[in-house]
Amino acid sequence: MSDAPVDMHVPSFGHGLGEALLVEWVAAVGDRVERGDVIAVVETDKASTEIVAERGGQVAAHTAAVGTILKSGEVLYQLAAD
Repeated sequence: MSDAPVDMHVPSFGHGLGEALLVEWVAAVGDRVERGDVIAVVETDKASTEIVAERGGQVAAHTAAVGTILKSGEVLYQLAAD
């Protein structure tokens, strides 16, 4: 198994919404997260939504700045496995 960080992607927002505004990083680079922990908060035309970790590990990098418009499927952050 590789020790390289894994790309974690922007999830689908559903209901035909293909993009959202990144409004807050909750997990900073270097933070350890568990599956289900909130990583970031985004805002669509309809609501604010929390993006949660799909698995545990250490946040290795953010790939978008607050204020960026994110599209579903784009890389959002990198996670180093436990």
